[in-house]
Amino acid sequence: MININTDLLLERFLRYVRVETTANPTVDTYPSSPGQIELGRMLASELEEMGATAVEQDKHGLVWATIPSSDSAVRCPTILLNAHMDTSPDAPGKDVKPQVVEDYEGGDIPLKTGGRVITQADCPALANLLGHTLITTDGSTLLGGDDKAGVAIIMQTAEHLLRNPQLEHGEIRILFTCDEEIGRGANHIDLTKAAADAAYTLDGGGECIVEDENFSADHLVMTCAGINIHPSIGKGRMVNALRAVAFVLSALPEDNLSPETTDGMQGFVHPYLTNGTVESTRVEFLLRDFETSQLDAHETLLKSLAAEAETKYAGVKFEFERTKQYRNMGDALRSAPHIVQHAIAAHKQLGKTANRGSIRGGTDGALFSEMGLPTPNLSSGQHNLHSVTEFASLDQMTYAAEHLVALLQIWHRSSKDAAQ
Repeated sequence: MININTDLLLERFLRYVRVETTANPTVDTYPSSPGQIELGRMLASELEEMGATAVEQDKHGLVWATIPSSDSAVRCPTILLNAHMDTSPDAPGKDVKPQVVEDYEGGDIPLKTGGRVITQADCPALANLLGHTLITTDGSTLLGGDDKAGVAIIMQTAEHLLRNPQLEHGEIRILFTCDEEIGRGANHIDLTKAAADAAYTLDGGGECIVEDENFSADHLVMTCAGINIHPSIGKGRMVNALRAVAFVLSALPEDNLSPETTDGMQGFVHPYLTNGTVESTRVEFLLRDFETSQLDAHETLLKSLAAEAETKYAGVKFEFERTKQYRNMGDALRSAPHIVQHAIAAHKQLGKTANRGSIRGGTDGALFSEMGLPTPNLSSGQHNLHSVTEFASLDQMTYAAEHLVALLQIWHRSSKDAAQ
């Protein structure tokens, strides 16, 4: 029986979400907001107080710590646990006022501000949360469960292990990162410093989900140059870049290649930002696919449509600039299947069934995996991410901590068995 202190877990979570850590994509500093430094300082202090070793908030704001192995006689792989401290800029993150709903009885959950309501229609998962303690906002901000739920779970797991030295586990490394929400989470990480053999991110929604695949992702900028002249004398002389770009966008398949019409394992080409004039128009795209090679196919499609536009609107000129973002963690995990298998086995040990999932997005774990550290993603009780109706289940967070303890014990036991 693993007895996680639920009251302490809740206290931690409420303390962390009250620190504003909204990532800011418009600045070049790292981290992009001062609150991430503040939260990191708080976490480092708490880790030192609970007895973790090698605690450090480095010059980039990243927080590192170690939970020493409980059994020096067994050579056990070092496991890295990761969550990110920043929150999404997609919704307000300042002055978060968490509300605790104890023993949820079902139905919609009215919030205090702006007539906001968390409805069962919009969040079917509520039907499975009867009797849970839920943490919501007042409706004016997001909650920050993405990913402070993960942060709190890792912190409570660390304290549980340090207070219960009889629990067998290998060395555990802890890393709290910055600016994951704006794609910069791994920008300043030296994984040789982690010296880990495997890792897990605690950045998933719900419960009992082990995510071992995610999108491969690139960013693409398409620029179209036209020819401008006063409209009164434009006949035969003006070449409108806006029209050429509109041709390309309207020719993109809508039924099977847009985020509005795809799900599951389908990829997409997503034009999400544009700025333009007759003389020059720029469109930014997100290229996404679970098959990394399909990113080339998505770029080829755009270039072929642009070539058609150059023929139709003689005089326009298209240029493309593609930037790599992240890759499917599955590419790395397929060569180390035991990392996922141990996570699934830990759920089974606790009497629950794991569900393997695929992320239609990315995590720091995808970047870690590409850097040589295979890193699946685990559930942390988050729901309705990046919105003012975001909430978390304390019961699911508690279970996530129990699962981590069981998982770390499985790593130790498998190493011990292999040595005999």
